[in-house]
Amino acid sequence: MHVASLHRYPVKGLSPEPLTKVELVAGQFFPADRILAFENGPSSFDPERPAYQSKTRFLMLMKNARLAEISSRFDDASHSLILMHGGVERARGDVRTHAGREALERFLQDFCAGETRGAVRMLQAPAGFRFTDSIRSGFVSILNLASVRDLEKRMGGPLDPLRFRANVAIEGWEPWVEEELPGKRLRIGGSELRVLKTIDRCLATHVDPGTGVRDRDVVGALQESFGRITCGVYASVKLGGTVAAGDAVDVQT
Repeated sequence: MHVASLHRYPVKGLSPEPLTKVELVAGQFFPADRILAFENGPSSFDPERPAYQSKTRFLMLMKNARLAEISSRFDDASHSLILMHGGVERARGDVRTHAGREALERFLQDFCAGETRGAVRMLQAPAGFRFTDSIRSGFVSILNLASVRDLEKRMGGPLDPLRFRANVAIEGWEPWVEEELPGKRLRIGGSELRVLKTIDRCLATHVDPGTGVRDRDVVGALQESFGRITCGVYASVKLGGTVAAGDAVDVQT
């Protein structure tokens, strides 16, 4: 078993950024993952007292499928978020500045016209918080590629693993072995993780990550095939270390 790919999602609901390696830290989230989100009308999020908010309060693929058409990139050095559409840069802004945030908000407000409940406003995650779907367990998300291939066969067509928006994709496991992993530990590269729970999937997986078209009923297929809607697992980092594509993955009891 080995790491097939690594991705981070700096902005909730926007495109992935592939990584060759990452440094995991004990007790921390996947680095620079879900550190930004765009509020879809007032969400009552308070950065002084950050608390879990339903994904429906933000721009996200489940409701705003067109977001998949945007290619986003976060530059760590300049703190700038760049939004591309149709191969053309449409907005860029330093997320630390009012002007930078406003430029990004204005573009997304126009881009999602007719789908917003109010003003689009960028939010930044304070220390120790992330805009994950499961704040108590969403530290690192892990996907078994063999399970995706098994689901492909059952659905009669290809599924891009990026539909599942995982941080770590693993090759070499048997299909659906991850369903038995909660409570167990994983040695991945130089790190050790504890599997917390399986991941319930939502309608965001119905959206093709390349086109923004809702074209596959992934949740329905999971329910029909297995009587559940889970695919992948969340894990917490117990021992920090470097994880790189190609690193071995060992299951420990």
